[in-house]
Amino acid sequence: VSTNGTSSFLIQIGDSGGIETTGYLGASGTLGNASTVSVANTTTGFGMDGGGGAAGSTRHGAIVLSLEEASSFTWICTSNTSFDNVSTIAIGSGKKTLSAALDRVRITTVNGTDVFDAGTINILYV
Repeated sequence: VSTNGTSSFLIQIGDSGGIETTGYLGASGTLGNASTVSVANTTTGFGMDGGGGAAGSTRHGAIVLSLEEASSFTWICTSNTSFDNVSTIAIGSGKKTLSAALDRVRITTVNGTDVFDAGTINILYV
């Protein structure tokens, strides 16, 4: 999937009260050729990279949301992706506790304005 901008991808989750936009714990980063490293903490969602790719960069990979503690509705997110036009990989992990059962997921960008312009996203619920 790709966007028309350079903002980092962000995964946000929510329950019947809506999408949660605060209280996320974790970090994400990118590792490029020539040992270029970029890391960022994100509290507004689960980050997927430390700085975003170039406009039109298509990402491939997987993001997994796992229920860590059912009684407290605590979720863990891990992501492992790469870009198709640069020698860069991106990883991220984080934790978020909801007030009720997870029933929604938002895939967006940190700036919230970049538009998805190519690719597909598949969601599998087990």
